[in-house]
Amino acid sequence: MKQLQIALVSPFPPLKGGISRFTAELSQALSAAGHKPLHIGFRSLYPRFILRGRAAAPSATSFPQDALLVLYNPLTWVRTAIMLRRLRPDVVLIAYWAGFLAPLCFVLRRLTGLRTVLLLHNLSSHESFFFEPLMRRILKRSADRVITLSPTVDRDVAAYLPSMPRLLLSHPDYLPAAELPPPEEARRALGLKPDGHLLLFFGYVRRYKGLDLLLESLALLHACTDLHLVVAGEFYEPLEPYRAMVSRLGIEDRVTLHPGYVQPERSVLYFAAADALVLPYRSATQSGVAGLARGCGLPLIVTPAGSLPEAVPPGSGGVVADECSAAGIARAIKAFLDAPGGGQRILAGSWTISWAEFADAVAVFLRAAAEDGR
Repeated sequence: MKQLQIALVSPFPPLKGGISRFTAELSQALSAAGHKPLHIGFRSLYPRFILRGRAAAPSATSFPQDALLVLYNPLTWVRTAIMLRRLRPDVVLIAYWAGFLAPLCFVLRRLTGLRTVLLLHNLSSHESFFFEPLMRRILKRSADRVITLSPTVDRDVAAYLPSMPRLLLSHPDYLPAAELPPPEEARRALGLKPDGHLLLFFGYVRRYKGLDLLLESLALLHACTDLHLVVAGEFYEPLEPYRAMVSRLGIEDRVTLHPGYVQPERSVLYFAAADALVLPYRSATQSGVAGLARGCGLPLIVTPAGSLPEAVPPGSGGVVADECSAAGIARAIKAFLDAPGGGQRILAGSWTISWAEFADAVAVFLRAAAEDGR
């Protein structure tokens, strides 16, 4: 296949988060397949006052020179468009995860005249905004094709943009950033008891992710005295109400909170220590955290939100709750614990396509988009 020059517009490391890691993995896979990805990165996504109380943003000196974009500064959009006009890549691929990205996509598409494909992690923001309908109207004029990562998003795109060419792919799994230690060793390193059943909630804590439902479900499982929950991740909501909830429910001895962003190298300790990852989401499309867990061979306990059930195929050792509620999550956890061999590791990488397969499919789709414009 002829080499493609692909402008990847997305967060990249050192920015944190799933989108950043996803695009870095995709870029590496595209390069390995012989293509030439150009990183068009972000220097900042959100104003500092929004990030107050969370981990500090990377220092300016840690960013590469191609990190030009500041999401809340339209002047950087124009400068990026000018640079893209000069570079003239075959196609532009933009990571899209929330409605407020639509104006940026529109500006880049209109000012460059380049064929533009959106990689939709989500079509709408997880927390809806009053201007979401306007953002969708802008989005209609901002892309030539779209790639979706879950059937839920694909159905939304089909309903809202029925004439838009689209490609549905599944989210590849992430390989561990380091070798997994034995569970007992990982638990000791994290200051946890070596015995008993250990559940993990991992990643950013936001309301739609349902940590409060998981805490309530733990209180319902009072008979499971050897069950413990570890919450490891950065809180996008105040931490104290969760501490108060743990105290009010009387589960202080069964919950360990490790607030703060977890570096990939340290995340392997949590995935090695746990018996299952729990995704108690109220709403969802797909989950990058599920890909982290599966890459470590960790079973999943999920709610029936969005496309989460598809992350738990038959034989994977995981459980899908019957409803998005504390009671439903409690029943799912109990079913997991009672299953024969409950807590056994699955074969990592067994359930999704590889990054190489994903990159090949993306490249074929991007080539078609590039040739459409000739």
